[in-house]
Amino acid sequence: MLERLSAAAVVLGLSCALYLIAAVVRHPQKMWIMNLVWPITALYFGPFAIWAYYAMGRRMDKPLWQSVAVGGTHCGAGCTLGDIIAEFALFALVGAAVTGWARMGITYAADFTLAYILGIAFQYFAIAPMRGDWGRRSLIAALQADTLSLTAFEIGLFGWMAIAQMVLFQPSLQANEWTFWCMMQIGMILGYFTAFPVNWWLIATGIKERM
Repeated sequence: MLERLSAAAVVLGLSCALYLIAAVVRHPQKMWIMNLVWPITALYFGPFAIWAYYAMGRRMDKPLWQSVAVGGTHCGAGCTLGDIIAEFALFALVGAAVTGWARMGITYAADFTLAYILGIAFQYFAIAPMRGDWGRRSLIAALQADTLSLTAFEIGLFGWMAIAQMVLFQPSLQANEWTFWCMMQIGMILGYFTAFPVNWWLIATGIKERM
């Protein structure tokens, strides 16, 4: 039953992502990187991402809380994409041969590394067009803007997945199971909220650009 419910949750996320792909094709975002961010956000937030897209994503003039909310989706997209790629790659390479805390350590290192690279890339392609600067200064600004928020996102995600993998499920879930990805969806939602106050501070202090 849990596997069936998990499959339904993952398929719902995928369906919402496809819907938002069609939406941004019809009405491209002013900041092109957001054309990727919204569908990726739907993978874990599902219908809520569709609501947020219409309520906030297509508004040019946003109050601070909405800028923080949209900025959180931007941070989360790099994390989400990096984690998905890393998890599938690790499963393809080692399968279930490594388990327990050893598996968790390898997974966290791979997830964070790839999520960090992609997160900084997403941030760079948001900052550079706004500043008209495609050089070192925009890269440094991307590092300053996204390092703390991305780390906060991963703390929420990693904390939940540690509980799921080491406490709730024994043996640990694998990337070829629907329930694994449903747990990842929950972890990404928690990661979004653990990163929210960090994004608020970064945007309010001007370290991170308003979306």
